[in-house]
Parts: sequence; C-alpha cells; structure tokens
Amino acid sequence: MPLTVSGVSCTYNKGLPTEVKALDNVSFSVERGEVVSIVGCTGSGKSTLAQHLNGLIVPQAGEVSVDGINVTSDHKVLRSVRGLVGYVFQYPEQQIFAETVEEEISFGPSNWGVKGEELHRSVLNAMKSIGLDISLLKQNPFLLSGGQKRRVAIASVIASEPLYIVFDEPTAGLDAAGVRDFLSILSDCAEAGRGAVNITHDIEIALNVSSHILVLDGGKNVSWGTPLATAEKLCSGAIKNIAVPEVLKLSSMLKNAGKIDKLCWDPSKLTDMITEAVQ
Repeated sequence: MPLTVSGVSCTYNKGLPTEVKALDNVSFSVERGEVVSIVGCTGSGKSTLAQHLNGLIVPQAGEVSVDGINVTSDHKVLRSVRGLVGYVFQYPEQQIFAETVEEEISFGPSNWGVKGEELHRSVLNAMKSIGLDISLLKQNPFLLSGGQKRRVAIASVIASEPLYIVFDEPTAGLDAAGVRDFLSILSDCAEAGRGAVNITHDIEIALNVSSHILVLDGGKNVSWGTPLATAEKLCSGAIKNIAVPEVLKLSSMLKNAGKIDKLCWDPSKLTDMITEAVQ
C-alpha cells in the first residue's frame, strides 16, 4: 500500500493575528519504488507537508496514511509510522553526534531494537548502499569531508530500513558533484523498493529524477503529474512563481516552431534531438 495524503490542511497560530494557512487541501501519493518530488518556492508549504509524512506534524484536517496506518497523535501509531517513514533533514550532517561512523549509523536501528550481528549487518548494508567505504567504520565522523558526513547522516536513516524516505532540500549546499552523487542515492533508494520523497525548490532536479511531481504555491496543490505533464504546464504558464529551466524553454521554442516533436529538459538529449532534426 502507498503513502497517501488526502485533503490535508494546516494552519499555524490559529485564532491569533499571526495566523497563517500553510497547507490548503493538499493530496498526492507515493508508491514504493518511485521518486516523488515536492516543488515550490520559499513559503509554499513544502517543509510543512514533509513533516506530515512521518507524523512530525499530525494533520489538523485531512488524512495521511502510510501502508494503511492513519497518522494520529497516538504514541503507538506515531512510532509505527516513523518506523516506516525515515526523514532526512536539511543539512543532516549538522545533526551528527556520535564518536564513530559505526555508532552514528547504528543509532537509528538500535532504537528500533536491532542488536548484535543483525545491527552490524544493517550498518554495513546502509554504508554500502550509499557508497561509504567500510574502512570509515571506526572513523570520527566529524573529521570526514562534508560530502562524507552527509552520506553518513543519510546512511543512519537507511540503516533502519524504512519503506519510505523523505529528503528535505537534500541538495542544499552541495556542489555539482555532490548533487550528482545524491541523485544516484535517490535512484538507488527507488531501485531498492523504497518510496523516496524529494523536497526541493529546484525544478530541474525534480524533472530529471521524479516519477511524479507535486507543485505547491501558497500551500495549495497547483500541479500534480508526471515530469512531462509538469513541463507542459510550466511552458504554458499554468504554473506561476517557478522559473522555466533554460533547456526546457529552448525545447519549447523548438517544438512550437516544428523543429522537434516533444519537450525535453535534458541538455544532452535535446542536443541529440536537434542533431537528428537537422540531418
């Protein structure tokens, strides 16, 4: 069963002069084995929505369901949900606290009762899944590079073997190589049968990695669909407050001029399409 969000609304500071409606009747779903991106500018409600997905925020209105379990404030329910949905915060490397990489990665699964050889195996599997060398096991994580620290933090979530993982602005602060590495991690999560939710302001990344894309604006769902459907809405102007990527803009111009048959947002693929069109 999928992770589903149905008609969720959220208002901060209800009844006060500072009252703000952060989410307004938002719905979407995530299947295991797919990457779903939630896109929007600052203040669109992305992080608020993300925190609903594993019960960090309990729905005020509407419903969040994880594999048939409805998120409520009941402690046992929240524990079950958080065992199914892992959460990687923005700049996760800033939350590292343990003295060794092994201790850091084992913290999550040990809290779920995993012990002994099974715990050690979970740590090794998590490290392998995101490309961390086993030789780092006894290293102090604070002495690692920024990219390695982020991998350790992500591995600490993967080690608990959740069915879904929410990544909140995962590419923030990363260089181009770091972004490529993370996109590989996203793909690997999906290939391993996990559902991955990518919270981002970067529409280019969302177009390239997602099965489906949810676009938020002012807390409202203004678009939900495949990357192609999202690209078409961007080019038509149906989605506001998000800039159309230059490659997509160029492909739209070429398509409208009858030079190519479909929209494209990948530079190398667009180059191939143009080359084929002029031959």
